Amino acid sequence: MDEKSVEILLVEDNPNDELLALHAFRKHNLANKVHVVRDGAEALEFVFCTGAYATRTFENPRVILLDKKLPLVDGMDVLREIRADPRTKLIPVVMLTSSAEERDIIESYELGVNSYIVKPVDFEQFSETARHLGYYWLLVNKQPAE
Repeated sequence: MDEKSVEILLVEDNPNDELLALHAFRKHNLANKVHVVRDGAEALEFVFCTGAYATRTFENPRVILLDKKLPLVDGMDVLREIRADPRTKLIPVVMLTSSAEERDIIESYELGVNSYIVKPVDFEQFSETARHLGYYWLLVNKQPAE
Protein backbone atom coordinates (compact mmCIF):
# COMPACT_ATOMS: atom_id res chain seq x y z
CA MET A 1 0.00 0.00 0.00
CA ASP A 2 1.11 3.54 -0.69
CA GLU A 3 1.95 4.91 2.75
CA LYS A 4 1.25 8.43 1.49
CA SER A 5 -2.46 7.66 1.16
CA VAL A 6 -2.94 6.47 4.76
CA GLU A 7 -6.09 7.81 6.35
CA ILE A 8 -6.18 5.58 9.44
CA LEU A 9 -3.04 4.69 11.34
CA LEU A 10 -3.83 1.70 13.54
CA VAL A 11 -1.31 1.26 16.35
CA GLU A 12 -2.04 -2.19 17.76
CA ASP A 13 0.28 -4.86 19.15
CA ASN A 14 -2.38 -7.55 19.69
CA PRO A 15 -2.69 -9.58 16.44
CA ASN A 16 -6.27 -10.62 17.27
CA ASP A 17 -7.42 -7.03 17.85
CA GLU A 18 -5.64 -5.98 14.65
CA LEU A 19 -7.44 -8.69 12.65
CA LEU A 20 -10.80 -7.77 14.19
CA ALA A 21 -10.33 -4.09 13.39
CA LEU A 22 -9.18 -4.73 9.82
CA HIS A 23 -12.03 -7.17 9.27
CA ALA A 24 -14.52 -4.60 10.53
CA PHE A 25 -13.00 -1.88 8.32
CA ARG A 26 -13.12 -4.21 5.28
CA LYS A 27 -16.70 -5.23 6.07
CA HIS A 28 -17.68 -1.57 5.98
CA ASN A 29 -15.44 -0.57 3.03
CA LEU A 30 -13.02 1.48 5.14
CA ALA A 31 -9.90 -0.71 4.92
CA ASN A 32 -8.27 0.59 1.76
CA LYS A 33 -6.29 3.31 3.50
CA VAL A 34 -5.35 1.73 6.83
CA HIS A 35 -1.73 1.27 7.84
CA VAL A 36 -0.89 -0.91 10.84
CA VAL A 37 2.12 -0.53 13.11
CA ARG A 38 2.69 -2.87 16.04
CA ASP A 39 4.54 -0.83 18.64
CA GLY A 40 4.95 2.74 19.82
CA ALA A 41 8.43 3.17 18.32
CA GLU A 42 7.17 2.17 14.86
CA ALA A 43 4.20 4.52 15.26
CA LEU A 44 6.55 7.45 15.91
CA GLU A 45 8.77 6.47 12.98
CA PHE A 46 5.72 6.39 10.72
CA VAL A 47 4.25 9.68 11.92
CA PHE A 48 7.57 11.56 11.83
CA CYS A 49 9.00 9.81 8.72
CA THR A 50 12.11 8.44 10.42
CA GLY A 51 13.76 5.01 10.65
CA ALA A 52 12.01 2.46 8.45
CA TYR A 53 9.72 5.25 7.16
CA ALA A 54 12.44 7.82 6.39
CA THR A 55 11.53 7.80 2.68
CA ARG A 56 7.80 8.32 3.32
CA THR A 57 6.49 11.68 2.20
CA PHE A 58 5.35 13.57 5.29
CA GLU A 59 1.56 13.59 5.33
CA ASN A 60 -0.53 13.22 8.45
CA PRO A 61 -3.04 10.39 8.69
CA ARG A 62 -6.66 11.54 9.08
CA VAL A 63 -6.89 9.73 12.42
CA ILE A 64 -4.67 7.61 14.66
CA LEU A 65 -6.24 4.71 16.56
CA LEU A 66 -3.78 4.24 19.38
CA ASP A 67 -3.54 1.41 21.87
CA LYS A 68 -2.39 2.52 25.32
CA LYS A 69 -0.33 -0.53 26.24
CA LEU A 70 2.35 -0.96 23.58
CA PRO A 71 5.83 -2.47 23.45
CA LEU A 72 8.95 -0.27 23.16
CA VAL A 73 7.15 3.07 23.54
CA ASP A 74 3.91 3.29 25.55
CA GLY A 75 0.81 4.75 23.89
CA MET A 76 0.80 7.70 26.32
CA ASP A 77 4.35 8.59 25.26
CA VAL A 78 3.36 8.33 21.59
CA LEU A 79 0.45 10.71 22.26
CA ARG A 80 2.73 13.07 24.18
CA GLU A 81 5.20 13.27 21.24
CA ILE A 82 2.46 13.75 18.64
CA ARG A 83 0.93 16.60 20.64
CA ALA A 84 4.34 18.25 21.24
CA ASP A 85 5.14 18.70 17.53
CA PRO A 86 3.46 21.55 15.63
CA ARG A 87 3.29 19.39 12.46
CA THR A 88 1.27 16.66 14.16
CA LYS A 89 -0.47 18.23 17.15
CA LEU A 90 -3.80 18.55 15.34
CA ILE A 91 -4.05 14.91 14.18
CA PRO A 92 -7.13 13.36 15.79
CA VAL A 93 -6.01 10.59 18.13
CA VAL A 94 -8.43 8.01 19.48
CA MET A 95 -7.20 5.90 22.38
CA LEU A 96 -8.61 2.45 21.62
CA THR A 97 -7.60 0.31 24.57
CA SER A 98 -8.65 -2.40 26.98
CA SER A 99 -7.98 -0.15 30.00
CA ALA A 100 -11.04 1.32 31.66
CA GLU A 101 -8.95 2.75 34.53
CA GLU A 102 -10.10 6.27 35.43
CA ARG A 103 -6.49 7.47 35.81
CA ASP A 104 -5.69 6.30 32.23
CA ILE A 105 -8.74 8.10 30.87
CA ILE A 106 -7.85 11.32 32.72
CA GLU A 107 -4.19 11.18 31.67
CA SER A 108 -5.18 10.58 28.03
CA TYR A 109 -7.42 13.63 27.97
CA GLU A 110 -4.81 15.73 29.79
CA LEU A 111 -2.35 14.80 27.03
CA GLY A 112 -4.82 15.85 24.34
CA VAL A 113 -6.53 12.67 23.14
CA ASN A 114 -9.67 13.38 21.09
CA SER A 115 -11.58 10.31 22.23
CA TYR A 116 -11.09 7.39 24.62
CA ILE A 117 -12.77 4.11 23.77
CA VAL A 118 -12.55 0.90 25.77
CA LYS A 119 -12.31 -2.05 23.38
CA PRO A 120 -15.38 -4.25 23.38
CA VAL A 121 -14.59 -7.94 23.88
CA ASP A 122 -17.45 -9.18 21.70
CA PHE A 123 -16.69 -9.29 17.94
CA GLU A 124 -19.98 -7.75 16.80
CA GLN A 125 -19.59 -4.88 19.28
CA PHE A 126 -15.97 -4.38 18.19
CA SER A 127 -17.03 -4.44 14.53
CA GLU A 128 -19.71 -1.82 15.15
CA THR A 129 -17.26 0.34 17.12
CA ALA A 130 -14.72 0.17 14.27
CA ARG A 131 -17.42 1.02 11.73
CA HIS A 132 -18.55 4.05 13.72
CA LEU A 133 -14.96 5.19 14.24
CA GLY A 134 -14.18 4.94 10.55
CA TYR A 135 -17.34 6.73 9.42
CA TYR A 136 -17.04 9.48 11.99
CA TRP A 137 -13.35 10.30 11.59
CA LEU A 138 -13.20 9.85 7.80
CA LEU A 139 -16.60 11.08 6.65
CA VAL A 140 -18.24 13.24 9.31
CA ASN A 141 -15.43 15.00 11.17
CA LYS A 142 -14.20 18.26 9.65
CA GLN A 143 -10.46 18.88 10.03
CA PRO A 144 -8.44 22.05 9.48
CA ALA A 145 -6.74 22.41 6.10
CA GLU A 146 -3.03 21.67 6.25
